[in-house]
Amino acid sequence: MLKKIPVSQVRLGMHVHSLCGAWLDHPFWKTKFVIDDTSDLQKLQSSGVDAVWIDPGKGLDVAVAPPPPPAGLAAAPVAPPAPPAPRATEFDEEVRRASVLIGKARQAVAAIFSEVRLGRAIDAEECLPLVDEIASSVWRNPGAMISLARLKTHDDYTYMHSVAVCALMVSLARQLGADEQETRVAGIAGLLHDMGKALMPLDVLNKPGKLTDEEFRVIKSHPERGFELLQGGTAPAAALDVCLHHHEKMDGSGYPKGLRGDQISKMARMGAVCDVYDAVTSNRPYKAGWDPAEAIRNMAEWRGGHFDDAVFQAFVKSLGIYPTGSLVRMHSGRLAVVVSQNERSLVTPMVKVFFSTRSQMHIPPELVDLAQPSCNDRIAARESNAQWKFAHLEELWAGPDALRRLGK
Repeated sequence: MLKKIPVSQVRLGMHVHSLCGAWLDHPFWKTKFVIDDTSDLQKLQSSGVDAVWIDPGKGLDVAVAPPPPPAGLAAAPVAPPAPPAPRATEFDEEVRRASVLIGKARQAVAAIFSEVRLGRAIDAEECLPLVDEIASSVWRNPGAMISLARLKTHDDYTYMHSVAVCALMVSLARQLGADEQETRVAGIAGLLHDMGKALMPLDVLNKPGKLTDEEFRVIKSHPERGFELLQGGTAPAAALDVCLHHHEKMDGSGYPKGLRGDQISKMARMGAVCDVYDAVTSNRPYKAGWDPAEAIRNMAEWRGGHFDDAVFQAFVKSLGIYPTGSLVRMHSGRLAVVVSQNERSLVTPMVKVFFSTRSQMHIPPELVDLAQPSCNDRIAARESNAQWKFAHLEELWAGPDALRRLGK
């Protein structure tokens, strides 16, 4: 029977079932564990978390005749309450919150990979708080979390790819009309889809150049290695399916099983689209990532062979034809970066104009809402930054503070 107690009553040997308050405020990425280290106890006591739920059946109970808890913290034999439903927030505020969440999410995924390399089993339930926080951010404003997660460094690509695919899967599931539980499963599947890479040789996984045929053969084993890792654990069956089959293609040319068409589950088809989009839009040592709008255009040309049409169309709707961070040319001849989406129209996002192609000069950045009736400009075409090589596009839409938190 679970009990809610103030942090002041927590002692070594107790099994913490969950911590009260927002996950971002917690000092641990896990929420279910035994307090068996003095430093962890001190970290909890100084964290600002007021109370925790403990499970006396898995650890020590409260001390005999404990002091009365503060008002509202009395022990209660009920499950922890569900977090409040997220509310819509402005894009700039969500970028700030998402940048903080991404930093903690990276640490959490890195810890999961480290535990796998040490031979420890994966407890998918431990990932739920992270998935729920990512889902809440996506619900408030999808563009913030998804676009920030695309901004990776070489050193954290593997970890941040898992975070990004989690966010993309949540957004896509929402677009496809999934309920809360199905969306959570999609998020878990995205977070765990590449766990097999934890067992790949690091010199191959982090190689800065093109892989040899033998190295590629080794890397291609990661779906099956990941599936083996997750089997017998607490991960939902759909997560195992995505882990094993996210590299399958609709025409049967994928791996590891060469499945085609209806042989591939809907969740695995979702995983395939999300995995490829994040991979092709991320910068790697041997190639620059595609602009988001450029990626959507190129992936659209692969439909039928690579992706399920209905899933891909929903994916585009979830991101926008011109996803946040895209470089576009306006009819006025100005260049702009897409800042945020307009849910009512895929072709009228919020943009920030900053360059005149007529004078070939930078102009003072100006935020333009293309959905406003008074706006007399519109997007004429996508542009590739591979040609222009603007170094400050990310700062234009995300802001310097968010980039600083991401270490960029």
